[in-house]
Amino acid sequence: MTDTEADQVIDVLCSERFCDAAPAQVWATLLDEGTYLASISTMYRLLRERAMVRERRAQARRPPAHLKPELMAAGPNEVWSWDITKLAGPHKWTWFHLYVILDVYSRYAVAWLVAPRETARLAEELIADAIHREQVPDGQLSLHADRGTSMTSKTVSQLLADLGVLQSHSRPRVSNDNPYSESNFKTLKYSPRFPKRFANIESARTFVDEFFHDYNHHHRHSGIGLHTPADVHHGRADAIRAARQTVLDAAYTARPDRFSRPPCAPRIPEAAWINEPEEQPLTATAI
Repeated sequence: MTDTEADQVIDVLCSERFCDAAPAQVWATLLDEGTYLASISTMYRLLRERAMVRERRAQARRPPAHLKPELMAAGPNEVWSWDITKLAGPHKWTWFHLYVILDVYSRYAVAWLVAPRETARLAEELIADAIHREQVPDGQLSLHADRGTSMTSKTVSQLLADLGVLQSHSRPRVSNDNPYSESNFKTLKYSPRFPKRFANIESARTFVDEFFHDYNHHHRHSGIGLHTPADVHHGRADAIRAARQTVLDAAYTARPDRFSRPPCAPRIPEAAWINEPEEQPLTATAI
């Protein structure tokens, strides 16, 4: 059999009509129609040579899997997380949109905005203003977000490229890839004063401004050694921890019987992670 004849047999076996049929079925059907291409054994041999015995139908190509984002911040303004959430307006189906940018290491809200709609232009302006205000140098910052339309827009991507900011995105439908923003929104909406609806956008802005001022400057966060985000972000936390330790040492000296061991003021973690890699188990080596 020539190469041309072999290709003709393969084309018939892989056609829409016969791609799901066994070679014996193809052979019999064609023979009933007055056509002979090759024997059943020859059909199998040609399929084996092309690794097509089990599946001949063209397989749909799946898009490559999205990699799990792994970001580490060892100090302020190294990794930011941003997101947009909805705030209920005065009437049913009316919403205001809250944009928030958080510093992952300090939990400090570096910028926020309440707007009547979600647009990439507003996101671009908020990010640019925050980077300018924080004086973040080129190449230092990674900005993480989910895959909303504003987060993946070309205007935002171009801005970040121009400013030397690395862009990172959550995997589709994986909410815990953006845990800092999600946790912050939960804190906001579970606040005792958070209203069911806002009467207007001005009242929403006033509430959000007051919330983030309290969050940044008065809320002592368990994830950062019970310091306020502002103290960590602006480098005051070490001095505050030292003062706390002095108080604890004095308390222990005065009444050691009240403690099972010398008390230690909480420390700030050395690094904050989005999806910290799991430690690989040590493998035995031959001696």
